[in-house]
Amino acid sequence: MGFFANVDTPVLLAFILYLALMLGIGFYFSNKSKKMSDYFLAGRKLGSWVTAMSAQASDMSGWLLMGLPGAAYATGMGNYWIAIGLAVGTILNWAFVAKPLRRFTEVYGDSITIPQYLQNRFKTDSPLVRMVCAVVIFIFFLVYTTSAFVSGGKLFQVVFNIDPANTTYTKMAVVISALIIVTYTFFGGFSAVAWTDFVQGLLMVITIVALPIALVSNTPDFSADMLMNTQKIVAEGADASGYMSMTSGMSGVDIISNLAWAFGYFGMPHILVRFMAIKDTKSVKKSGIIAVVWVLISLTAAVLVGILGRAYLDSQSIVLDSASMELIFITTVKKLFPSFLGGIFLSAVLASIMSTADSQLLVTASAVVNDFYSIIVKKDVSEKKMMWISRIAVIIVSVIACILALNPNDSIMGIVSNAWAGFGAAFGPAIFLSLYWKRLTLKGTVSGIIGGAGTVLFWEYLLPSIAPSVAALYSIVPGVIVSVILTVAVSLADKEPDSEVIKLFDTAKAE
Repeated sequence: MGFFANVDTPVLLAFILYLALMLGIGFYFSNKSKKMSDYFLAGRKLGSWVTAMSAQASDMSGWLLMGLPGAAYATGMGNYWIAIGLAVGTILNWAFVAKPLRRFTEVYGDSITIPQYLQNRFKTDSPLVRMVCAVVIFIFFLVYTTSAFVSGGKLFQVVFNIDPANTTYTKMAVVISALIIVTYTFFGGFSAVAWTDFVQGLLMVITIVALPIALVSNTPDFSADMLMNTQKIVAEGADASGYMSMTSGMSGVDIISNLAWAFGYFGMPHILVRFMAIKDTKSVKKSGIIAVVWVLISLTAAVLVGILGRAYLDSQSIVLDSASMELIFITTVKKLFPSFLGGIFLSAVLASIMSTADSQLLVTASAVVNDFYSIIVKKDVSEKKMMWISRIAVIIVSVIACILALNPNDSIMGIVSNAWAGFGAAFGPAIFLSLYWKRLTLKGTVSGIIGGAGTVLFWEYLLPSIAPSVAALYSIVPGVIVSVILTVAVSLADKEPDSEVIKLFDTAKAE
């Protein structure tokens, strides 16, 4: 019992009840996934509320309750620019992508994955675009899923009072978080993922709204503590006015980089698949309204947790070092709430982690099986066998991500930002143009995907050692620019799509 020796029993009980509910949902849907479209798209029968909450919960991940509050704790109000960028991206995605993508993926061969849709979009037998997409999805979702397991490990470290120096227990924390996520994803497929995301989304928004209120209420002299907080920042050699201002201390590059997070939404496979799974296009408007309200509330509250949490902890003479800043949410919950209620609120962190990781695992498995395995094998495989191969793919991807998470080299914020940029630059222009530009060609699409992903990888991992000042600009900006230029230029240089492709495009647009 060494792993659990230092945890409060009520907190552990709250965790067990929450996890039992999530696993119960997974097992409930285990017998309802009879075919591939059920396992990966829930048979295209999701309602408005489940679609909206599932899309946004899977969007935010542990980053919402750990990465963003930690960044706000460290650098202040300037992080609202990221929140604004994400809010704008959410609105644009629901307004311009959700409905047409639902129509197009059904018209184009009832596509159940993004790579399959892009192949069907051009009425081609060439598997090139699907295989390129599958490789990009595998690379960047490995990075993204790793961030989820890192988040889970950090959560369990704090909840179970594990000394970070105890590497055996810290690795156990990562493995336990991974096993929980994999279990219900393995059995239940997309239906389980969507319904668990719905529950998790509700828990996340309730918790993240309650915490800032509690922080203000429990800071004895709030305004004085905020003043003391800024004085401490000055003493540490930072700009206090910049901490409490959205513009002071922020360069133009900083603001552009933060706002540029909006570009990522058009290319996020785990979000786009929710649009494909909604029961009909009439449900999109209601889902969009629910999703936007959820995002506006959650992002605003997440930044406030970091700002207000710093004032509260300063009043308690508690200072988080750079390695612990992303634990601001967890630390303040443990200080403010009674054991069982605190356990429920801490479960919200696990909810944020699980709601994204499960979706990423499912999308990655669908890409590996539908867009790689089935093409290479080139033989008819029964639906039942394909579903079991998909489940095995979930386990394989999880094991690789878990191994990477055991030795993380970056913060949660850093890991997520890299993956977000990769998907946004690779798939964003391709998806958007596929819905609105009939002159788009297969060669243009493949060129844009490769160019966007390659630019992000170069910008994140090679450019900092060559030109660090240039690399300060968020990689999604040059990635999207390169992707758009290549997609448009190569499409225009290529021969026009044939009449059958144009006719099908017009049919999808008219519906």
